[in-house]
Amino acid sequence: MAFELPKLPYAFNALEPHIDAKTMEIHHDKHHQAYVTNLNKAIEGTDAEKLSIEEICKNISKYPVAVRNNGGGHYNHSLFWETMAPNAGGMPTGDLAKAIETDLGGFEKFKADFSNAGATRFGSGWAWLCVKEGKLAVCSTPNQDNPLMDIADAGCKGTPILGMDVWEHAYYLNYQNRRPDYMAAFFNVINWNKVAELYAAAKK
Repeated sequence: MAFELPKLPYAFNALEPHIDAKTMEIHHDKHHQAYVTNLNKAIEGTDAEKLSIEEICKNISKYPVAVRNNGGGHYNHSLFWETMAPNAGGMPTGDLAKAIETDLGGFEKFKADFSNAGATRFGSGWAWLCVKEGKLAVCSTPNQDNPLMDIADAGCKGTPILGMDVWEHAYYLNYQNRRPDYMAAFFNVINWNKVAELYAAAKK
């Protein structure tokens, strides 16, 4: 079964003014579609065709670089769209909020550390909030790598529950070279209900 581009769960303009409609359209329909197309080409006729994208990521060292780059791109973006929403942002609640307090030193410290993970990622990559050995952790990966991958640094291995794309294609039309402005805006679109749901699932 070939992988497919997931439908965007809201309109292209739904995240404005924080993320503009044109960026969303190009990012989803062109960039993400290219990862899906190239992933399908890279795994065609191999056992990976029978696997989930999570299983592929967890054993990524077995596969060629085209699978790593495009499989990571597909997984990362699929999570990215889901963990954003219109009229979102604000603060997490419930068990997730408690875990941010106990594991990460509170919401303001998490926000600073998560933004720093994105700001200090040289070139292209992602900042992550993930569940590592039952606790929350903040880290970053280069290119389209992610914490699920068996090649991830020890400090960035776990189950991702929130990812912030800091590739230039995620923000350049609106923010040009102002990555910090884009990252600040990102906090206004985080779908904390979805992140909490992923947190609960990762803890099981």
